[in-house]
Amino acid sequence: MTKKHCLFCDEIVPIVAEGDYDRYLGCSCSPGGYYNLLRDSYESINALPHPKKRDVLHLISGYIRELTDCEEKVTLTFSDLETIANSPKIPVTIEDKGNRLLQYLYRHSGSAGDPVVIQPLSGSYNLTYSPNLQELVYIIDKLINEQLLIREGMTFKLTDKGWSEAAAGAGGKKLKPCLILTAEKKELRLEWQEMLLPKIEQFGYLPRLLTQDSRHNHDHDTFGLIADSRLIIADLTGQSPEVYFAAGYALGLSIPVIWTVNSSAADELNVHVQAIRPIVWDTAEELAVLLRQKLSYDRIEKAEGTAQ
Repeated sequence: MTKKHCLFCDEIVPIVAEGDYDRYLGCSCSPGGYYNLLRDSYESINALPHPKKRDVLHLISGYIRELTDCEEKVTLTFSDLETIANSPKIPVTIEDKGNRLLQYLYRHSGSAGDPVVIQPLSGSYNLTYSPNLQELVYIIDKLINEQLLIREGMTFKLTDKGWSEAAAGAGGKKLKPCLILTAEKKELRLEWQEMLLPKIEQFGYLPRLLTQDSRHNHDHDTFGLIADSRLIIADLTGQSPEVYFAAGYALGLSIPVIWTVNSSAADELNVHVQAIRPIVWDTAEELAVLLRQKLSYDRIEKAEGTAQ
């Protein structure tokens, strides 16, 4: 694979040609993700005077990281640089930069006290739009002294105060669409709606419950909802073939699927595949706890995998 120098974070990274654009993969501007740069813009950016590069390029790196971390696509041209650098949305003061770090931790945690791994820290000063690591470390120490976060090595946790301040600064967390597939069982549907859906929102997802009737009447809409989702929770209680089918469709689109089943039906499952190892639950409250553990573990595992 062709590699090229990322002008914004100074890393040598793989690139993939996409028409007139180059896609830069997995650099510090977008760990685990990518951004697109118009190929003809590369030399123009590289030819900028050094003082201009010093003032602008780290801001573009921060911009890319923040937007791609929010699952937005970033496509840049040379003419975009000045507009971005002068945008009122770019943080200037140390306080504003600290708020961006709080919001990053907020997006990656389910509640105050949840651990978020930032590694390597030396490649993450764009989280605060900072020009160097020294400023990031200063901001971290300031937030610790203000009792907004806790640091344990490369692991960071928002305090209750930090969580509240980050939530206020973010204007509420941007929830990711999540689809819950269940059999058409009235008592099960009511239990999930009243007890579980509000909990799932706390994990950073906007849940929508689909039962057998709604799938039967809106097949095309269902496929679109699945494709737009960031997570599928497929409950096998009731042995609905449609749940298996829809979850399989999601897996084909590389959308994560979490399988669940009530303990009363766990022994009745007809499909025994290694890839389908459902979370067994007794009550909606218990399932909420188990889902939180699962999502927290997956988040930490993904962060550690990206850091390696």
